[in-house]
Amino acid sequence: MTDKQRWTADLIPDQTGRVFVVTGANSGLGLATTRELARRGGRVILAVRDEEKGRRAAEGLGVDARLLDVRPLDLADLDSVRAFAERLRAEHPRLDVLVNNAGVMAPPRTLSPQGHELQFATNHLGHFALTGLLLDLLAAGTDPRVVTVSSINHRQGSLRFDDLNGEHGYAPMAFYNQSKFANAVFGKELHRRLTTIASPVRSVLAHPGYTATSLQMKDTSGLAKLFFGRVGNPLLAQRPERGALPQLYAATDPSVAGGEFIGPDGMGELRGTPTRVRLSDAAADPGTGRRLWEESERLTGVRFLSS
Repeated sequence: MTDKQRWTADLIPDQTGRVFVVTGANSGLGLATTRELARRGGRVILAVRDEEKGRRAAEGLGVDARLLDVRPLDLADLDSVRAFAERLRAEHPRLDVLVNNAGVMAPPRTLSPQGHELQFATNHLGHFALTGLLLDLLAAGTDPRVVTVSSINHRQGSLRFDDLNGEHGYAPMAFYNQSKFANAVFGKELHRRLTTIASPVRSVLAHPGYTATSLQMKDTSGLAKLFFGRVGNPLLAQRPERGALPQLYAATDPSVAGGEFIGPDGMGELRGTPTRVRLSDAAADPGTGRRLWEESERLTGVRFLSS
């Protein structure tokens, strides 16, 4: 099977015996990803901000409930990230795949419990810390992977190292783009560092194209919510079951290599079948990768794979 052919979730190999963590697993892309992994026999730990909502979502999936384990995780709160990782480490000797899927999009300016801008905290810093705290469990896994979900919007983003929190000017979508750019930079830099130490863990990037999810409506500020709700989603967006295919491909297909970026093959990468797509030159820049890594270590207090 090549990525030029029509790849669907029915082509996911048997995942029996494998353990996955999917962040933001109670809705949208995360829920669709969880459903398909469990359908193929994978055990999925649903990492969710609201545990009760997570349990209700898991009950509605129509898969073997013994394969699902709902755990509380607020990625914006680094204390919650550490508590989640400590519990997981106490109960699991290994982990096979971490899908860094959860995110928030374009809310009014809000700070995390540790004082970081909410989108950067949730979409990047929480996933950076979680990956570092679970990396040794992944190294003990079978065909282990970290899949970090970015966006086509990463190509419009940049890192405002002198104002990551938006204290001197905040625009909701610009800071969303910054966080998705950070995801892309992190996934590529993680690949470099894993390769340097010959780790068995693969770092892979994915993006869902334009997919209609609650992400665009729940916390999004006024104008963005109007666009997504009235124009964008009804006319252009694909369903989460389709949008989840690139991250499912990245997490399970035997042909995927570390450092690759998987997205839809349609026009503008808005929708379509999973294929290899291009990371922006800015996101692939090693100097930017090193600087973001060092800043992320400083802001989270989590150090791993230093070079």
